[in-house]
Parts: sequence; C-alpha cells; structure tokens
Amino acid sequence: MGRNLNISQCVAEALTLEMHRDDRVMVIGEDVGRQGGVFGATRGLHKAFGDLRVVDTPISETAITGMGVGLAMEGYRPVLEIMFVDFIGVCLDQVYNAIAKNHYMSGGRVTMPIVIKTAGGCIGSGAQHSQCLWGLFAHLPGLKVVAPSNPYDAKGLMAAAVESDDPVIYIEHKGLLLSRADDFTFGNDVPEGRYTVPIGQAAVIRPGTHLTLATLSGTVLPAFAAAERLASEGIDVEVIDLRSVVPLDVATVAQSVEKTRRLLVVDEDYLSFGLSAELVTRVLEAGVSIRSFSRHAVPDVPIPGALSLERAVVPNQSSIEGAIREVVARP
Repeated sequence: MGRNLNISQCVAEALTLEMHRDDRVMVIGEDVGRQGGVFGATRGLHKAFGDLRVVDTPISETAITGMGVGLAMEGYRPVLEIMFVDFIGVCLDQVYNAIAKNHYMSGGRVTMPIVIKTAGGCIGSGAQHSQCLWGLFAHLPGLKVVAPSNPYDAKGLMAAAVESDDPVIYIEHKGLLLSRADDFTFGNDVPEGRYTVPIGQAAVIRPGTHLTLATLSGTVLPAFAAAERLASEGIDVEVIDLRSVVPLDVATVAQSVEKTRRLLVVDEDYLSFGLSAELVTRVLEAGVSIRSFSRHAVPDVPIPGALSLERAVVPNQSSIEGAIREVVARP
C-alpha cells in the first residue's frame, strides 16, 4: 500500500533502509545529524545510527569529499551531503580527480561507492545558489548523475545510488524538496519497503503522438502541465522524464521520436554545451529522422536574484507551452 510522502521524507526513508541493510553506509555533511539536514532529508538518521555513522562536519566541502574518498578506499559506502550543488565548486578537484578517476587509475582494484547528495534548482536564491549543473558533472567521465522529479523516484534512485559501486551525483531540486506531497500529479504513491529505480532508465509519464518532450527534475511537473493544457488544443505531447543524465537513456527518447518526428528538450541547466544539445545529437546519431527539434533551457546568463527576472530565464509552464507550439507549427 503506497503512502503520500514528500521528497525529503522519501530520501530520509531510503537512507534509513540502506543503513540498516549495510553497516558500511555512512552519511557525512553539514547539519546532517541532529538537525536532520537543511531540507529534512536526513531526519531521524542520527538518532537511529549515532555519531559514528551520521557525522556532522565543519563548513568545509573539501574536508567532506576528502573524508569520502578515504572512507570509500577503505571499504565504506559514504553518502556525502553538499548542501547546494553550487558549493561543489569548492571541492571539485576531489570530485573529478579522485572520486571520478580512482577506479580507472587503479585498474579497477579500487572502487568509489560514493553518493554526493546535493540540492540544485531555482527558488529565488540568486546566481550562486540556483544552479543545477548536472551538465557539468555529466561532462566528467566516471560519474553517474541522477535528478529525480517525484517522491517515488527519489526513494528508488537513492537506494540505487547507495547500492552502486560507481560514484553517483544525486541532485535534488530545491523547489521539489519544498513541495507538498499532494503537489505531485504522479510518483506520489510510495511503498514502505525497499525498492530501486534503475539508474539510466527514463520513464514515459505521458504518451503522445505529435511531439516528444524530454526533461527531468524540476521541469517535469510544468512540462506535464503544459502537455495537459495543450491537449485541449489538439496537440498531443509525449512527456519523458529522463531521471538520469549519466547514463542517458537515448533509446527511450529515440523510440518516441520515431513515432512523433518532433523533439523538444527542456532543461533547467544552461543551454550551451549541455544536456539539451547532447540528447538531440545522440538521437540524430541513432539514425532517427526528426522533422523538427528545439532546445528550451536557461540562456547563458547567471540566474538573476530578482524573482521576476529568474522567471524570465528559467523554463516554466507558459514558456514550455510556447516552445511546444513553435516546434509543432514548423512545416
């Protein structure tokens, strides 16, 4: 029997189940212990597992990731909380020169079963606290990158991330973490027990025939709402939740585009050199004939601090509807 939970509750529940299942799993980060995380996603863990497995750290992202590297090399499976994804820039050397590469450089003898749990996305927090950056991490070989859009996937992807022997960047969307459970029109029926959602497997959340819309994380809900709204105008949109950037499920998108012949990629990350261009290119390289395509993402500017300006650059339901109409109207 499913329950109606919000995303932070689901993440906390997934971590609790993984820590009971495997005593090598640890959670390390700022305010993850007694406070239970700034968004409540580690609530109850310190009480259940104590100081040795739920470790509150100083404000030092480099120390957190450095501890994670050492613990992973000694056989532990650390979950590292970096409060906002923007702050990973402080410890990026550890991420791309150690976490992403140690398995490769050791000839497979050393594994890096590390989860970097972090929060991205726009909620009016300005240029240094509003980025998604999954395109940045996807560019670095050796990392898996996931970004759930709903409570069910949040729990299942966290379990899969902790179970993975490869390092995983797990990006929660701040706007979704702040959402109530009943704000989700899908994925809010969450089982009590442990389950996994496969990393690298997209989900078709709305079937359609006129256009394929691929997106993830915080733009899935407005994309779904836009598709529902345009159905009244006779525009039938297939919406795909990518769930993961690495591995990227090109096959599911390509199969959809084979049917619709149109592709729109919606991305809350930056437009240039990112997910949107990569996905379009891979679908074309798969030999799919596309009648028309477009990319709707954040233009190449820092996220503005003013909410009115943020809304002008970040995809939303209205702008997604406009992008859909534009692609469908092309001959």
